[in-house]
Amino acid sequence: MGVVAVCLALMATIQGCDRGGASAAGFTMPPPVVTTAPVTIQDVPSYLDEIGRTAPFEMVNIVPQVTGQIVRRSFEDGADLHAGQPLFSIETTPFKAALDQAQAALEQSQAQFSNAQSNFNRVAGELPSKAVSQQDYDNAQNAVAVADANVKAAQAMIESAKYNLDNCSITSPIDGRAGARVVDAGNVVTANTTMLLSIQKITPIYIDFTVPETELDRVRENLATGPLKVIVYTPNSPNRDITGEVDFLDNSVQNATGAIQLRATVENKDRALWPGQFVDVRLILTTLKSAKLIPVEALQIGQQGPFVFVVEKDSTVAQKDVTPGQRQGDMVVIEKGLDGDEAIVRTGQMMLNPGVPVIVQNAAAAGAPAAPAAGAKS
Repeated sequence: MGVVAVCLALMATIQGCDRGGASAAGFTMPPPVVTTAPVTIQDVPSYLDEIGRTAPFEMVNIVPQVTGQIVRRSFEDGADLHAGQPLFSIETTPFKAALDQAQAALEQSQAQFSNAQSNFNRVAGELPSKAVSQQDYDNAQNAVAVADANVKAAQAMIESAKYNLDNCSITSPIDGRAGARVVDAGNVVTANTTMLLSIQKITPIYIDFTVPETELDRVRENLATGPLKVIVYTPNSPNRDITGEVDFLDNSVQNATGAIQLRATVENKDRALWPGQFVDVRLILTTLKSAKLIPVEALQIGQQGPFVFVVEKDSTVAQKDVTPGQRQGDMVVIEKGLDGDEAIVRTGQMMLNPGVPVIVQNAAAAGAPAAPAAGAKS
């Protein structure tokens, strides 16, 4: 009995396996589910993305024009300064004395000139009667010329003394932001040598960047039609657009890098940019009219290059080789390969091959049959 029972159990097991195998052989995978997106037709900018660096619109290093002791500082480090605002004061006593001395020398020279002029007038009046010699006349005339030169020299000394005295008061030559002072009150500074302070104007601000030599012709061609716009992005605010215009193209290509420098000006009224900061620069060259755009995730890369899947009217997919262009946010420009009326597969490409039938979830966009409801038979 035990042998018979074992045989019956073994036969039942074999029959069960046969039924399972037959069921498996008759199973078919349902069509892949995909989502689609239409080709978007719109005008978009043609641009170059580069790395730039900010630079102050104006920068001045303050150095004294006279030698002397600093007696006063009239600003705070990092302060916003206005043109003409006092910065430093240098001891004026020696310069006032020099001015007084120059004025005294002028008065003396003027007196000598007056005396020489009177003597010349007397000699000139006596020359016709031969009361004085020609030599006396020439000497008197020369004395007037010398006295006049001495007056002019004294006047020049006064101008120099006034200039030095005026330079004892050091003011800001521009509107800008002060850096850290280099000297304090009490220090003796040397004319045209001692660094006192650096001032930078940051509103507006410059953006310096380069473009490859291969793009030079495109840049020049579009720059000739008018100012080119730039959009600046900071690492801390990648989604914030700061705009400006290109106002400088260098006159030569850099030998070491094969690039050419450009400079844009940004108003920077809110001071979002700071001198010396690295930024992302998008240089807008022109506008692409009626460009074809698709979602970035729809673009696939194969052995033959970029391609997309499109859903045909019979709900099967076809593969189209394309030539992608520039990114436009979460979209990409397709330069070649699409007609513009296709339903592009956006997601679900994993199980696709040309000719495979698919179920489109967004049926209204693709014109394909909707996916079956949950629990429905396929």
